[in-house]
Formats: sequence, structure tokens, C-alpha cells
Amino acid sequence: MKPIKKLSLVAGAMLIAAASLQAYAQDASAPATATSGATSTARQQSKAARAADRALSRKVRAALAKDRDLSGASITVRVKDGAVTLQGIVPEQSQIDRAAQVAKGVAGVTSVKNALTIRALGS
Repeated sequence: MKPIKKLSLVAGAMLIAAASLQAYAQDASAPATATSGATSTARQQSKAARAADRALSRKVRAALAKDRDLSGASITVRVKDGAVTLQGIVPEQSQIDRAAQVAKGVAGVTSVKNALTIRALGS
């Protein structure tokens, strides 16, 4: 290889290396750090909210299971920010009303949407 070609290759490689170092350098007060910190905090809050919703859902399901007036009921509990939605099938109208009462009685429940339907057992 000719010396001039070697020199130009070495110079080109050094130029690329210097440019890439500059591209990765970042000021400590850059807004990207603040953005990633805010994203991390939002993620943690979102995780905490989902965990609280799951815990409240377990409490409501436990309360429904303990109630003797809700035999034969197939109830699904969904929770979003303390708002409870009851879905499923019960054999009588009285059980729809009772399920809503029981759910409202659980600490942490802010509202109850009752989407239960009546269907006779065995059908």
C-alpha cells in the first residue's frame, strides 16, 4: 500500500473515532436525564396503582365468597383506581343487589358498576 493511502486511511479512521466520541458525550444537565427519571417515576406509580387494584380485587372477591347469600354465583371482579365492576351470572335478582352491597362495603372501593346478569342454574 502506498504511504499516502495509508495516511488517508488512518486519518479517516481517527476522524470517525473522534466524531463518535463527540456523539456519545452528553452534558450532565441534559434534559434526557430528567425525562428518564420522570418515566421511571411514572412507571413506579403505575405499578403501585396496579398492585393496589389487584389487592382491592382480592378483598372484594374474598368478601363475595364469604357471603352466604351469594351461593351459585359466578362473579368476576375488575378494579380500576378503586372503581369496581362486577360481571358474571347469578341465579336470582336478589343476588345482584347483594353482590353490589357487599362490594360497596369493602374498604377502598370508590364506586361499583354492576354488570351481573340472571341465569337459572343449569342453563
